[in-house]
Amino acid sequence: MPHTAPKTQRQSARTILAVNLRRMRAELAWSQEDLAAEAGLDRSFVAHVERGARNISIDNLEKLAVALAVPIARLLEQ
Repeated sequence: MPHTAPKTQRQSARTILAVNLRRMRAELAWSQEDLAAEAGLDRSFVAHVERGARNISIDNLEKLAVALAVPIARLLEQ
């Protein structure tokens, strides 16, 4: 039987996005309302995304990236 490496626990893209979004927003000392206003989104939507409770479209992902002045890919980096 071949030896296989143990599987590492992989975070979902939704969880990674939530963690990165909260961190980046905090680094700017922005509230969820501030980020929502900058991105043209509703504050409750931002709250859902930060909790990983909402599936996000690529269009809204782009809005958040533009508001935070980061490349989209940076929002999904582990």
